[in-house]
Amino acid sequence: MAVLSLLRRRSTEPYKLKKKSNSSSPPPQQRTTCLPSLSILLFILSILFPFWYFSNLLLTHSLHLCISSRKLSSHNLYCIPDATPPLNTTMNIDTFIDPDEQERLNAIKDVQNLLQTIRSWASNTSFTNLKLCEGRTIYVYDLPPKFNKDITSQCNDMLPWMELCEFFSNEALGQSIHNLGKGWHDTHQYFLEPIFHNRVLNHPCRVHDQDSAKLFYVPFYGGLDVLRWHFKNVSTKMKDSLGVELLQWLGNQKSWQLNGGKDHMFVLGKISWDFKRSERQWGSNFLSLDRMQAPYKFLIEREPWRMNEIGIPHPTHFHPHSDEDIIEYQSKIINSQRKNLVSFAGAARPDAVENIRSVLIKQCLNGRVGDCKFHDCASGGCADPEKVLTLFVESEFCMQPPGDSPTRKSVFDSLVSGCIPVLFDPFTAYYQYPWHLPEDHRKYSVFVDQEEVRNGKVNVIEVLKKISLEERKEMRRYIVYELMPRLVYGDSSSQFVKFRDAFTVVMDNMISKVTSSSL
Repeated sequence: MAVLSLLRRRSTEPYKLKKKSNSSSPPPQQRTTCLPSLSILLFILSILFPFWYFSNLLLTHSLHLCISSRKLSSHNLYCIPDATPPLNTTMNIDTFIDPDEQERLNAIKDVQNLLQTIRSWASNTSFTNLKLCEGRTIYVYDLPPKFNKDITSQCNDMLPWMELCEFFSNEALGQSIHNLGKGWHDTHQYFLEPIFHNRVLNHPCRVHDQDSAKLFYVPFYGGLDVLRWHFKNVSTKMKDSLGVELLQWLGNQKSWQLNGGKDHMFVLGKISWDFKRSERQWGSNFLSLDRMQAPYKFLIEREPWRMNEIGIPHPTHFHPHSDEDIIEYQSKIINSQRKNLVSFAGAARPDAVENIRSVLIKQCLNGRVGDCKFHDCASGGCADPEKVLTLFVESEFCMQPPGDSPTRKSVFDSLVSGCIPVLFDPFTAYYQYPWHLPEDHRKYSVFVDQEEVRNGKVNVIEVLKKISLEERKEMRRYIVYELMPRLVYGDSSSQFVKFRDAFTVVMDNMISKVTSSSL
């Protein structure tokens, strides 16, 4: 199986073949003397091209395009499978692009096309009124507790360096952060599963009869199941056992048997790769199981080429209860004083050669006072959300390089804080969240190519200085008034009329999807 690296230059703009500059063409008299050689070359190509085409077609049937990940190590890449081979049958002598680069562009184009399809499922209807629930009902499985509640009871033993029990307080929102105001909590980044579960139990379209339901929600805490085995020396069979048992249980349910799980949805609070263990020992194989191919899966990081894997926001620390809570916070954040041009909260990754964090830290520290502020997350420096959020609220731009995987919770923390995220990899956000972030990423973010940063061609601070104050204000207004309400998860009893939060967006779209299509 051929493998290509995706560490080369990435662009988020439409991809086009580029013609060579005329400056590289020979002068007219030189082109005349080259015609015989050119004719011979074309003749040879006409003979070899059919052979190349069909052999390339066979070889690229299982071709993969890969992205590096620190978590998966340099020998375990996660890949874009079955990338479409370049079929440049109309290519002429003046047009050339490296085959590897063309394949990369084709693979990314496939990702973009999939995102367009998922975006088309979005609904403008908000199912928060009982009158709209007729024929659009949700059933929440009452699973045996070992698939959810019993996992949470192991909170004191999930991680070797800290106890997680306090994060399950306030229905998994965590302890209140009173200094930040109403609705702010110390929420753990991997606790989306119980947060979503507590919310869906109160959905107005929920029914208790399977036969009358259109959509089925499975409250399996698969991410927490993975987390509890991460740092323990247990067998892969043990890591996989609960997921296998869950699917056996579901397989005996009439509601599953009716459509093979196509009308079922799972919400998993970790990244897709944590559920697709290959030769590595990290994670489980839950999403690789045959029965898990049909349902819809919602994750904080999706596999970008899977139609029924949909990325949804990481849980942030703000959990409003009502429209008034959101409006009050919007007014506060839009008027905040941004005393830093740019900030970066993170830690260097000296063991990850390709990571640009060390370069960004150096650029930040070398800037003038007020240009950039660095908050070091090494040794738990970012464990206090109040300090990080205060930094973001005081900054115009927040640098968001990839971490262990392309996505980053901090992107959503910065957006909720009204800080314009600076992204370096399109897989961090642009190819992940089709229902929560707009296709035009220029409305809410700045993109800087990470390869240009890595090669020392770009100073990010200088790039950001060139963005006018009016442009910054316009982006911030869009973030605060248009985006922010859709990125936060309300508390379990929240009721919104004017706004749709992250949970409501997911449920509205899924209800419309399963009730408007034949399964």
